[in-house]
Amino acid sequence: LGGIAMGVGMIVDNSIVVLENIVRLHNQGLRRDKAAIDGATEVTGALIASTLTTVAVFLPLVFTKGMAGVMFRQLAMVIVFSLMCSLVSALTLVPMMAGHFLEEYSGTKKKGFWGNLGDKLFHCFDQIADYYASLLDWVLQHRILTIAISLILLVLSLLLIPVIGTELMPPTDEGEIRINMEDAVGTSPKYVNEAAVIAEPLIRKEVKELRNMTVFSGANSWRATGGHKANFNLELPPRSQRDYTTDSVCQKLNKVLNQLPGIVFRVRPKRSFMSGGSSSNDEMTIDIRGFDFETANALAHRAAEIAKTVEGVTDVELSRDAGTPERRIVIDREKAESMNISVKKIADVLRTILAGSEAGNYREAGEEYTILLKVKDADKLNPKDILDLTVKNDNGDNVILRNVVSHAPTLGPVTIERKNQQRVITVKANLLDRDMGSAVAEYREKLKALEPLPAEFSIAFSGSYEDQQETFQELLFAFILALVLVYMVMVCQFESLKDPLIVMFSVPLAVIGVIIALMTTYTTFNMQSFIGCVMLAGIVVNNAILLIDTANLLRRRDGLSLTKALRETGRRRLRPILMTTLTTVLGLVPLAMGLGDGGEAQAPLARAVIGGLTSSTLITLFFIPAVYSLVEGRKLARVAKKKARKRMQKAGVNAAV
Repeated sequence: LGGIAMGVGMIVDNSIVVLENIVRLHNQGLRRDKAAIDGATEVTGALIASTLTTVAVFLPLVFTKGMAGVMFRQLAMVIVFSLMCSLVSALTLVPMMAGHFLEEYSGTKKKGFWGNLGDKLFHCFDQIADYYASLLDWVLQHRILTIAISLILLVLSLLLIPVIGTELMPPTDEGEIRINMEDAVGTSPKYVNEAAVIAEPLIRKEVKELRNMTVFSGANSWRATGGHKANFNLELPPRSQRDYTTDSVCQKLNKVLNQLPGIVFRVRPKRSFMSGGSSSNDEMTIDIRGFDFETANALAHRAAEIAKTVEGVTDVELSRDAGTPERRIVIDREKAESMNISVKKIADVLRTILAGSEAGNYREAGEEYTILLKVKDADKLNPKDILDLTVKNDNGDNVILRNVVSHAPTLGPVTIERKNQQRVITVKANLLDRDMGSAVAEYREKLKALEPLPAEFSIAFSGSYEDQQETFQELLFAFILALVLVYMVMVCQFESLKDPLIVMFSVPLAVIGVIIALMTTYTTFNMQSFIGCVMLAGIVVNNAILLIDTANLLRRRDGLSLTKALRETGRRRLRPILMTTLTTVLGLVPLAMGLGDGGEAQAPLARAVIGGLTSSTLITLFFIPAVYSLVEGRKLARVAKKKARKRMQKAGVNAAV
C-alpha cells in the first residue's frame, strides 16, 4: 500500500511528457495523427531512460537483506511493476487516444469557466517559460558563477546535517501503553498483586477513554522475570479520536505512579517493528559482557548512573535484578576427606533432603508411579535443623552435616542472560524529546570514564542502535549500487559516457532539499528517510535526462547552435518538468502529513523525496544547462581548433607546392 501511495504521482509522469509534447506539436499546425506519432517518438528515448533509471534504483532494494529488505522489498516491487506499466501505457495508449480525441481540445477557444481557466493557465505557463528563457540566457553567459552558487548552496546545506538527528525508525502513536511495575526482589506475589490492584484506579483516573487494560502480576506475569514484577497493557482509542498523544499520557502516569512508596513504575508507549521498537521497547541499550557477576553488576550500576546524566534519557534500568535471597551451602572438602565422606555422597543427601530423589517405582493396574523420597516440608525448615541431619561415611558411621558443610545468606541472580556465548547484563533506557544518534554519541563519550575496563570485559551498544548501524550499511550499499545502475542505464541509452555524467550532477543537488525538508519538519534521518534518498537517485535525474536528450535532438536534427538549442530546450521542456514534479510532489503530500494511525512511519520517506525533488528540479533547470554548455562548449572549441590546425597545415602544404 505504501508503494501504491508513493507511485501515484510518478505513474502519470510519462503520460504527461508524451501528451504535452503531442499537444505542443498539434498547436503548431500538425494533424492530430501526425502530432501523436512525432510527439511520442521525440520523447521515447528520454522516457525509456528516465523510467529505467527509476527502476534501477529499486532493484537493489529487492535484494537488500536485513530489516530494510523485509520492510521495502514489496514496496520496491510494486513501484517497479507500476512504472513499467505506465511506460508501456504512455508510449502506446496515450498517443493512440490523443490521435483520436485531441481534436475536441484544440482549434477555437472554448467559452465558459473552464475555457477561460484553461486560457489563463496556458498564458501563465507561457509567461513562466519566457521568464525562464531570459534567466537561462543570463545563466549561459555566467556559467561558472551559476555552478559556483549551486555548489555553495550544497556545502551550506551539508553544514546543517548535525542539526538533524538520527534514529532507526520514527516513533509512531499506536494507541498502546506498557507499564512495568517492579517491587523489591523476593517480594511475595501476593503483595505484588495487591500493589497492582492499588495502581489500577490511579491509572483509570489519569487515562481518559481507556478502552482496555490487561494486568499480568506475579511469577507468571507476561514477559516478567520474577514474582516481584507486574505488567500493565493499556489500549487507547485511535489517534484520530483523541486530542492527546501516548507520550503525554506516559509522562503523567510516570509522575503519578512513582509516588507509590517502595515500587518502581516504568511507563512507555508501545514500539512495534514498524516504529523500530525492539522486543523490550527500549530505545537505547548497552551490553556489558563478562563472566564475573560482581564485576558485571558494578560496571552496570556505574553505566546506569552515567546514563541518567545524559540529556533526554529516561527509564534507566538493568536487565539483571539485584538477586533473590538464598542460602549458599559450601562443602569443606578437607573435613569431608578426613571423615572419609565423598563430596558426591554429601551432595546426594542434600538433594534428597531438599529436592527429593527417586527411590523406585510403584505399579498398579498397569500404571507406574515414581516414588520420590524427601524430607517433609523441607522448604519450611530452618537451615540449622537441616544441618543437624546426618550422613553416613564410608565406614558406616553417621556424621552430622554441619561438621562438613557451612552455609551463609547471599543473593542469587534471577536470570542469567548470554549473548554470543558470553554472560551479558544490559543497561536499558528510553529517550524523551531527543534523537537516538546524538544521545548515543553523548553517552559513548561519557562511558569513557569507565576505562580501562577489567580484563575480559567489554561494553557495546546494542538494540535499536545496532539495528540502525546494520540497516544504514545495507542502505548505503544499495544507494551506491543504485547510482552505478542508473549511470549504466544512461550510458546505454545515450551511447555516451559524458552526457550521463552531466546528468548525475543533479543527484547531489537533491541533498539540499532533503536536509531543509527534514530540518523544517523536525524529522530525523532514519531508515525511511534513507530509502527516500535512495529513491531520489533515480527520480531526480529524469528532468536532466529530458533536458539533455532534447538539446541533443535539436542540435542533431535541426542543426541549432549550442546556445539556441539550450534556450529552445528550456522553453519546450519547462512545462512537462514542472508538471511531472508537481504530480510527484502532490502525490506524496498526504503521505508526508502522516495522517491516520501509524502514518508517522512512512512520512519521513515522503518528506525526503518532496524536499529533494523540489530543490533538485529548481536548481537543475539552471545548473544542468550551465554544465552542459560548459562541457560541450569546450568540446566545440577543441574541434574548432583541430579544424583550424588542419586548414593551416593544408594551406602550408599548398603554399609549399
